[in-house]
Amino acid sequence: MDNRSEVREFLVSRRAKISPGQAGLPPGRNRRVKGLRRSEVAVLAGVSIEYYAKLERGSIAGASPNVLEALARALQLDDAERAHLLDLANAASGTSTLKRPRRRSSEQWKPHRSLQWTLDAITDGAAFVRNGRMDLLAVNGLARAFYDQVYASAAPGRPPNLARFTFLDPAARDFYAQWAPAADITVAILRTEAGRDPYDKDLHDLIGELSTRSEEFRARWASHDVRHHGTGDKNFHHHVVGDITLAYVGLEMAARPGLTLTVYTAEPGSPSQDALRLLASWAASREQEHAASD
Repeated sequence: MDNRSEVREFLVSRRAKISPGQAGLPPGRNRRVKGLRRSEVAVLAGVSIEYYAKLERGSIAGASPNVLEALARALQLDDAERAHLLDLANAASGTSTLKRPRRRSSEQWKPHRSLQWTLDAITDGAAFVRNGRMDLLAVNGLARAFYDQVYASAAPGRPPNLARFTFLDPAARDFYAQWAPAADITVAILRTEAGRDPYDKDLHDLIGELSTRSEEFRARWASHDVRHHGTGDKNFHHHVVGDITLAYVGLEMAARPGLTLTVYTAEPGSPSQDALRLLASWAASREQEHAASD
């Protein structure tokens, strides 16, 4: 990805989101730009207009931490946006070695047996490990059943991928009870990963594929939104157990930077907990059927 273009479009998109009133500035007259002017951002960040214009053109390499922090405050960036700005600056200042696209690994990453044991020990929730491209890399039995349609839609030789499922499989429109917010989150996670690891060839290919095949993806990608996917609630409609509301928590794996362990659980005593237990029973029955047929 073109780092200068990424920086330019990100800064312009954040500047457009802030009104003069939100920034504590008078509205003024004859405003021809959406949001703040470059000069207003420069004043708020305490830098010259010329220097901010240079940054917004994508020349962010060498910007000091103090300048980046001042810029984050001026643009009222949240934690995820601030981290994304720092990632873009780090990528711009990287060595030539870091700037070379990483080759694909000839072998798919496999979880250590202790990680799989940990996932399997979680019996009341759907637990899985994904990377920043949203490939499902390791799951417990309940997560495998929960994402049954994601696995079914995966092409041979490719890991199941939540982004491809969301935008390219019609079943996703039923699976996500609120598809549009789920799609927003998916793209924001990919955009965050693109800033964190801009030379991932597989990520480039995934974004290119989705941009080519999905207008919904292209529109969201152009917004340059990013986010940290930590905790919350989501509503789903599973093809086996119907409507289900689950709480989730996502944990960054210290032993493997870039991977996230996520666990979906249901409120105790709720209909969703009953649905999750029914799904676990369905998964166990299906495993028994497969074992009997082998």
